[in-house]
Amino acid sequence: MLVNETLNEGLKRGYAITVTAAELEAKVNEKLVEAQPDVEMKGFRKGKVPMALLKKQFGQKVMGEAMQESIDGAMSEHFEKSGDRPAMQPEVKMTNEDWKEGDDVQVDMTYEALPEIPEVDMSKIKLEKLVVKADDSAVEEALANLAETAQDFKARKKGSKAKDGDQIVMNFVGKVDGEAFEGGSAEDYPLVLGSNSFIPGFEEQLVGVKADEEKAVTVNFPDAYQAEHLAGKEAIFDCTVTEVKEPVAAEINDELATKFGAEDLAGLKTQIAERLEAEYAGASRAVMKRGLLDELDKLVSFELPPSLVDAEAGQIAHQLWHEENPEVQGHDHPEIETTDEHKTLAERRVRLGLLLAELGQKAEIEVSDAEMTQAIMNQARQYPGQERQFFEFVQQNQQMQQQMRAPIFEDKVIDHIAEGAEVTEKEISKDDLQKAVEALEEA
Repeated sequence: MLVNETLNEGLKRGYAITVTAAELEAKVNEKLVEAQPDVEMKGFRKGKVPMALLKKQFGQKVMGEAMQESIDGAMSEHFEKSGDRPAMQPEVKMTNEDWKEGDDVQVDMTYEALPEIPEVDMSKIKLEKLVVKADDSAVEEALANLAETAQDFKARKKGSKAKDGDQIVMNFVGKVDGEAFEGGSAEDYPLVLGSNSFIPGFEEQLVGVKADEEKAVTVNFPDAYQAEHLAGKEAIFDCTVTEVKEPVAAEINDELATKFGAEDLAGLKTQIAERLEAEYAGASRAVMKRGLLDELDKLVSFELPPSLVDAEAGQIAHQLWHEENPEVQGHDHPEIETTDEHKTLAERRVRLGLLLAELGQKAEIEVSDAEMTQAIMNQARQYPGQERQFFEFVQQNQQMQQQMRAPIFEDKVIDHIAEGAEVTEKEISKDDLQKAVEALEEA
C-alpha cells in the first residue's frame, strides 16, 4: 500500500492512496478462508466448499468489502502516523474509474487538518465576578409579585359594570335551536372575563354587565368543535349575573405562604431569597463566561479550517434569517448568503470551540452519564405527558445526544479555566446586573 502526499497548503491536505492488486487479492482470500467453515452449498458438506468455487460465487461481493476495508485501514494508519485530525469527514474519491479485477486501486483523499492549539496560561486570565445579594427590598418585591399571581377577587360596588379581567359569577342555560343541550348549563359559575375559557365571542359580550342583570349571549360553535352535534351551530346562552368582582392581590401572610409550599411567611421569604440569589448567580456566571471567552479570544490566535468557518457562518446566517422572518417555518426559502459579519462571528465561535475542546481534552473533562440523564430529564419536562417518549428518542438519537452534551462539556471547561484564573469579586445592585446581562444580548 502506497500513500503519497499531493497537497500541503495551510491546513489543506491531499494524498494519493494505492492499494495494490496483490494486497486486494490477499485480503479477499483471507476473508473467504475466514468464511469457509460456515458456508453450505448443494453437493458439498458444510465447510468443505472448494476455495475456487467460493471465489467464483462470492468473490465480487467480498472484493467490494476488501476494497473498503483496505482504504479505511490506509486512512486510519495515515492519521495515526501523521497525527492529523481532520476538521470534517475526509473526501475520498476513486481515481481509476475503469478499474477491473487485477488492477491496483487508486484513491485520492483530501481534508482540512485541525490546527495545533497553542498553550494557554490560565493564571494570566483576569476575571470579574459580579455579586448581588438578595436584600429585603428585592424579597418584598418578589413577594408582591407572588401575591399578584395568587390574586383573589372581591365584590365591586353595587351597580358597577364588569371590566375585562373581572370575575363574574353567573347562572346560565345554553340552547341550540331552542333546545337546551347537555353540558350547556351551570349555576354559580365563576368566569374571569378575558381568560378565553369559553368559546370565542362569549366573554366579550359580558363586559359591562352588572350584578342581578340578565343577558342573552349569542355565539357560534367553531366548525371543528369537539362535540360534533354542536359544531358550526349557533347557540344562545341565557345568563343571569349574580356577582361582579374585581381582582385584588392576595394578602401577604402565612396563608399565602402555604399556597407556595412554605410553612409560614418567614419560610417563604427564605425560599424567595435563595431563589433570587440563585438567579443572580446564574446571571453573574453568564456575564463572567462572556468575559472569559473575550479574554481567551484575545490570548490565542491560530489558523482555522475554512470548511468549519464556512459551515458555521452558514448556520449563523440561516438562524438570523429565520429570526427576522418568523413566519417561515420550514426551509423552503431563497438561498441565504453569508456576510463578512457572519464570517467574523463564525471565526470567533470556531476558534473558541476548538480551544475549549483542546483544553477540555487535556484536562480529561468528561460528561458523566448522570449529568446527561439529568439534562435529558430537565428538557423532557418541557413535554408534559410525553417525558418517556422524549427520553427514548434522545437515547436512540446520537446527534441529539451530542447537541445536549456539548453545552454541558463547555460549561465544565469554563469552570476549569476559571479555577486557574485570577478572579476578583465585585458587589453590585441587581439593576446593574440586569444592565450587564442586557449588554450581553446586545453584543
